[in-house]
Amino acid sequence: MKAEPKIISASRRTDIPALYAEWFINRVKAGYCLVPNPYNRKQVSRVSLAPNDVAVMVFWTRNPGPILPYLNELDDRGIHYYFQFTVMSNPREIDPHTPSLHAALETFRRLVDHVGPHRVIWRYDPIVFTETTNREFHLDVFANIADQLENLTHRCVVSIVDEYRKTKSRMVSLSKLPGFKVEGYQPLLHEAMFREMQGIAFERGMELTSCAEEIDLLSLGIKPGKCIDDEFIREVFDIDVTHKKDKSQREACGCVESRDIGVYDTCILGCKYCYATSSFDKALTNYKEHDIDAPSLINGIEDPVQPNA
Repeated sequence: MKAEPKIISASRRTDIPALYAEWFINRVKAGYCLVPNPYNRKQVSRVSLAPNDVAVMVFWTRNPGPILPYLNELDDRGIHYYFQFTVMSNPREIDPHTPSLHAALETFRRLVDHVGPHRVIWRYDPIVFTETTNREFHLDVFANIADQLENLTHRCVVSIVDEYRKTKSRMVSLSKLPGFKVEGYQPLLHEAMFREMQGIAFERGMELTSCAEEIDLLSLGIKPGKCIDDEFIREVFDIDVTHKKDKSQREACGCVESRDIGVYDTCILGCKYCYATSSFDKALTNYKEHDIDAPSLINGIEDPVQPNA
């Protein structure tokens, strides 16, 4: 029996649209890619990217600019896709290589010109609270971005930064910088912030949802969201996909099952809170050694004897 078409995540593990767009479109043309198991690179999956095997592709990015020239290829193949596009304006101490806000907004407009506002979701996350990036900072930035994205998107995702083993030392280092002592969540202060954010989004025609957030924001009008969302996919593309929760994600994550084609330690954007990068030096090495014609994002990955689509 032929397997049901899968949702392809591209990717939670790295920024494929920003850094690996040419590799990605080469793999689409080839009809497959190879994905090593994050915990055992000798275990390799062969993931079909053939149109009949793909229900929808979900892109996660801070800069979709490099992939824009290739979207017509996806359209011509009849592949459905939408974007999770992070637009913030953090200081360089936190996001050292993220495009400027001006550049991000311009790219957002170009992307929406191609795919429409329903297929571009604005992410204002993860929110890092420091002495500099405090409640007032985030409210001002959020309102400014929301003003400029009015009519360009209908959904915004927010979340508070989580502490991961990979990020702990980097957050400690950030706290040592003047003005960047990392501060924890303060319910009374920050619930008021989220309530104001919800109002700002609502006034601009945007639904505000949370992402894998253990804090209950529903009372503030912010419902738990799904980044890979079966209901959203049915509404936008009129297709049914799996309704099964992705068990590989955190308990608070509402996403349905998908197949991620990215590889950890390949993103060079250097965000201090990045859970997908254990070593920026390792990521840079992987990026420099990357081959746009290889079947996997990283070198040395052999095709499995039995293809696993």
